[in-house]
Amino acid sequence: MIRALLLLVLLALPAAAEEVVAGLSRDEVAITANFDGSDILIYGAVKRDAPISDGDMDVIITISGPAEPVSVRRKDRRLGIWVNTDVVEVDRAPSFYAVASSGVLSDVLSNTEDLRNRISIPRAIRSVGAPASVANAATFTEALIRIRTKDDLYQRRDETVKVYDDTLFSTTVDLPANLVEGPYATRIFLVRGGSVVDRFDTVINVNKVGLERWIYDLAHDRPLIYGLLSLFIAIAAGWLASAVFRYIRF
Repeated sequence: MIRALLLLVLLALPAAAEEVVAGLSRDEVAITANFDGSDILIYGAVKRDAPISDGDMDVIITISGPAEPVSVRRKDRRLGIWVNTDVVEVDRAPSFYAVASSGVLSDVLSNTEDLRNRISIPRAIRSVGAPASVANAATFTEALIRIRTKDDLYQRRDETVKVYDDTLFSTTVDLPANLVEGPYATRIFLVRGGSVVDRFDTVINVNKVGLERWIYDLAHDRPLIYGLLSLFIAIAAGWLASAVFRYIRF
């Protein structure tokens, strides 16, 4: 089924020397009150007007969530308690980042191309101008990657892109439940001999809907009403719990 769909995509577009054409199983993700994650099927093909080029063909796919500045703090034990000692401001870090490749990423992509296109997880994070007083500033970025990898927000998925006959490809990327709302930039790279020969870009839109949307809008657009409503709910819940306790006791 997937191969047939990929062939239809391949035949529908105009020819180029070697061009990536691709599609998504869905280009929108709705975050509801019971949202527990989703997965996206990414598929495509390589359109050619000449024989297949020499050298192994690899495909790399990245999905990047909205970028934001992040403060990373280091804790140290002082006088028996843990306190923040140093802080480094990471200029821009994607809220979610997944990179899937048909081979081991470090084997199929050169360092130069990684630097140029910011494909690997460390390259996708922009961190410059750390305070001179902070030693080993690079460890703060490593800590951020480690924490978000543990939370499934940063994913490196080597050898998960399936390539068929040096022409068709597909993979599935899992999106966790703790996504940030916004556009998720999706890039597909065709790689030969460690060099990027073509690139395809698209976007997955992640939006809150239903109750989640209403609560989010209320908290940001009507903070006073949101605070009063939260206080009312807390009081009501406390009163209800107290009434149930008294009923059970007597």
